[in-house]
Amino acid sequence: MFELQHKTALVTGAGQGVGAGIARLLAEQGALVAVNDVDAARADATAAKIRDAGYPAKALPFDVTDYDQVSTEIAAFERKTAPFDILVNNAGNAGDGAFRPKPFRAGEPGEWRRFTDVNLFGVMNCAKSVIDGMSSRGHGRIITIASGSGVMGQAIGVSLYAAAKGGAIAFMRHLALETASEGITANTIALGMIDPATSGRVANHTRKLAARIPVGRTGSPEDAGALCVYLASDQASWVTGQTIHLNGGSYTS
Repeated sequence: MFELQHKTALVTGAGQGVGAGIARLLAEQGALVAVNDVDAARADATAAKIRDAGYPAKALPFDVTDYDQVSTEIAAFERKTAPFDILVNNAGNAGDGAFRPKPFRAGEPGEWRRFTDVNLFGVMNCAKSVIDGMSSRGHGRIITIASGSGVMGQAIGVSLYAAAKGGAIAFMRHLALETASEGITANTIALGMIDPATSGRVANHTRKLAARIPVGRTGSPEDAGALCVYLASDQASWVTGQTIHLNGGSYTS
């Protein structure tokens, strides 16, 4: 079960952290994985680690917020290598800039766009670039990594990020219904708190929040990767339009 032999997957934002874990687990199940990141060096390093472990991977750097770049790079990869059967929209957070939580009132309109560009429009850009091919072949898996912040209110200074993630969740629900008859599934994973160390960050303000997680630990890239493997597999062909909460039992409503 959950084998991905002869499948090709694109994982965005996979140069580190959750994305790297997802890419690795998909490759371990047999998929050829295109490792995307806005930082080419990170994409190369992650792809090399997967290959060194004996699994297939190629680096595919581009900026998910630039539709022309996204569509060009994806089309070139599909011509030279293989069409994409699986898309995991993992690129997010604050894009290639630092994420500094702050209350909405403390921010400025000039800061808004960078959150929607990567967390919402980045998802749309990548989906648009693969969806026609998936439809013509009668098979596709689109998985978007969102956040619990997109479905519940939190007074922790993430309103802009949450608004963009909430938009992505709504988009995926509609995309699922538009494409269900074409063999394509579209699902969202609403992630809870992931260990910041997996992306090279220090767990400063997250420590108190982490202490409240019922299972007693933060999440790992492998937790997210395992769920992506399932959703990408043939065994998940009857699962679409869902927002699945992966959060160690944290409150979600």
